[in-house]
Amino acid sequence: MAHALAKATLGLTLPAHIDPHKISFAAKEINLVEWKGDMLAVGVTEKDMVKDENSKFQNSILKKLDSQHGGLLFKVSKEEDFTGKAGQSAVVRLSGVGPKRVSLFGLGKCTTGSSTSAYRSLGESVASAAKAYQANNAAITLASFEGLTSELKLTAASALATGILLGTYEDNRFKSESKKPTLKSVEFLGFGAGPELEKKLKYTEDVCTGVILGKELVNSPANVLTPGVLAQEAEKIASTYSDVLTAKILDTEQCKELKMGSYLGVAAASANPPKFIHLCYKPPSGSVKKKLALVGKGLTFDSGGYNIKTGPGCSIELMKFDMGGSAAVLGAAKALGQIKPAGVEVHFIVAACENMISGTGMRPGDIVTASNGKTIEVNNTDAEGRLTLADALVYACNLGVDKIVDLATLTGACVVALGPSIAGVFTPSDELAKEVVAASEVAGEKLWRMPMEDSYWEAMKSGVADMVNTGGRQGGSILAALFLKQFVDEKVQWLHIDMAGPVWNDKKKTATGFAISTLVEWVVSNSSS
Repeated sequence: MAHALAKATLGLTLPAHIDPHKISFAAKEINLVEWKGDMLAVGVTEKDMVKDENSKFQNSILKKLDSQHGGLLFKVSKEEDFTGKAGQSAVVRLSGVGPKRVSLFGLGKCTTGSSTSAYRSLGESVASAAKAYQANNAAITLASFEGLTSELKLTAASALATGILLGTYEDNRFKSESKKPTLKSVEFLGFGAGPELEKKLKYTEDVCTGVILGKELVNSPANVLTPGVLAQEAEKIASTYSDVLTAKILDTEQCKELKMGSYLGVAAASANPPKFIHLCYKPPSGSVKKKLALVGKGLTFDSGGYNIKTGPGCSIELMKFDMGGSAAVLGAAKALGQIKPAGVEVHFIVAACENMISGTGMRPGDIVTASNGKTIEVNNTDAEGRLTLADALVYACNLGVDKIVDLATLTGACVVALGPSIAGVFTPSDELAKEVVAASEVAGEKLWRMPMEDSYWEAMKSGVADMVNTGGRQGGSILAALFLKQFVDEKVQWLHIDMAGPVWNDKKKTATGFAISTLVEWVVSNSSS
């Protein structure tokens, strides 16, 4: 298999097989001053740094640690002007028994209940400090647990664990040399202990394995991750969790039988054949009360087609990430295969293909016919994602699902509107919008609901077909959502997430794994677990 793939892969590139790094988590209720190990990390808010009348720490935990280490903690925090602001840190190296280092990390004004992202950032900071100091083990606590109920402590521990797991992870599959992470165990001090917390941390680890898969899929270059390889990855997930997941992969001929002219039109130019991916999750026992579908755009490369991407800012070299929606869907499938929620059936659907240029390709002005019979005049071959999603949405509706969430790196217009960190949400259903936005808040991901302005549909009318596929620059992401709506059964609740901004971190030049945590949270909230 590897040999055959090596021959088939342009540039002879194969990802190195790297075993996933394991970090064990444990929760303890011990006196801080008794902890021994490589690094004790303390999350500190600005309020925790208020001084007493002797200009020393007022906070009891900081006071206790400072007196144990001869006033060093206060001295270093003063020298380094550490005030507890978000992103700040101060590290004290110690000798003798106890921790080798005590590190203070700023949480800013972190208020009770609004702090998922602050705790996640703290986890990431702990991971990078552990990397820098080559720590094998660490403990993490907060200077103050004031106002944190046992439920909020669980949420905080989960967010910290997420930050630590994803902050430790590095995608080195395409580097000739790479260092292994050193961090092997983390203890949570003061967050409670027992089966509730253990269960929450296990859930967090399951979600993070899905996020890491999503990152790896998006990071994989288009010469490695073809539609065929994406389909193999989907089959691998189904075979790993075969007690709850099944896979069905449709080829070109089977898609023709289902009259998927819109999707096949996009795929027509590529030497790599399209693969229509359908995974199905069924709970291990009990009846199914809800049927959901997650549909992800799966363009493993988007050249733009005959409307080729040109000029500065067109980002053609990043168009491997145009399958970010499918990565979110498959990452969620992997996590849910481990979590196994009850009472809910979930369909994971991806119409995978490439948008290339050749003599067999779709031309501007061509008319394609989708599987629900609607005709589309293609006035721009670079608005191809919606053409593939059209047939995927019809397919999902035909499965008799109650709710659909689709995800796509669909429009540059959405990035212009909301910037690089926030995804746009479009839906006619207030109820579904509330559900998905609530899930995103738990997951610590940013979504913003945008309008579905029906009067804008005028711009999408064609003189010769039922519709065109683009309607000009104004309100581009709204027009794209209105286009998708034409392929959804009115009886089905449907929501579209345009994640063109948050799929990629420009600063770190890597995928983010965006939306996977939100999707898992949403499915679990619909389950009877």
